[in-house]
Amino acid sequence: MKSTGIVRRIDELGRVVIPKELRRGLEIENKDPIEIYVEDEKIILKKFKANMECDITGQVSEENESFFNGKLVLSPEGKTILLEQLSKK
Repeated sequence: MKSTGIVRRIDELGRVVIPKELRRGLEIENKDPIEIYVEDEKIILKKFKANMECDITGQVSEENESFFNGKLVLSPEGKTILLEQLSKK
């Protein structure tokens, strides 16, 4: 696990602010859902992604397909967008 050197205090309501630089680097926008995990004595925050959510459109559908051992999930619309972008390059 890599240390950022950033330390934050928890406020009286149990909240902690995730620095803007980290949110930007992890592509976490305002109001994005965050999933919370506990491992031993560690709290792990991860941007929530629904199962089989398209990596391009964000759509969740039974029509979505998984590629590259689950590393890429595409909806039919997402595949079309990806193919259009690739053909332009």
